[in-house]
Amino acid sequence: MCDRLFSMLNSIHPMSPELEEHLRSILVTKQLPKRSVLLQRGRVCRYVYFIEKGLLHCYYEKNERSVTSWFMKEDDVIISAESFYLQVPSQDTIVALEDTIVHGISYDELQFIYRNFMEFNIIGRVLTTKYYILSEERLFNLRKEKARDRYLFLLNSQPEIINRAAAKHIASYLGISEETLSRIRSNI
Repeated sequence: MCDRLFSMLNSIHPMSPELEEHLRSILVTKQLPKRSVLLQRGRVCRYVYFIEKGLLHCYYEKNERSVTSWFMKEDDVIISAESFYLQVPSQDTIVALEDTIVHGISYDELQFIYRNFMEFNIIGRVLTTKYYILSEERLFNLRKEKARDRYLFLLNSQPEIINRAAAKHIASYLGISEETLSRIRSNI
């Protein structure tokens, strides 16, 4: 159980046997069939999850339309950041796009781990930095790049998303219509 998670965490910074034992005792594993909701808008995000298998997307509602804000897949960490860190209702909904397995740590347990296992502070900082940079790259692309360039960036940085997610979710993520996405794909 959780070998991928422990391998990833140890690759960032070696964990003590005590921390590994503690994590094994508190991790919550969920198996989500395709289309299952991991987090519903309006609910507080109480867990940070590691994705062992599967693909999820996070979206928010704008003008009665769902707008995909990101995709997460195997070996990624998934949360609704504002909701999790502030423990407030989420503006996001997170849904499995494939059959998915995740392992979660509750907010309270994560705070306990940070206080009692100093090495996890390094791991947490590295992961937070990684996802903050990815978020900044995406925002830069959406603000500055043309639709074709946004698609090419996604194709080069996360090619598996192109093959695994529905066109409507990819178009929404890129801030374009499905028709524009289709035209871009046909010209590449």
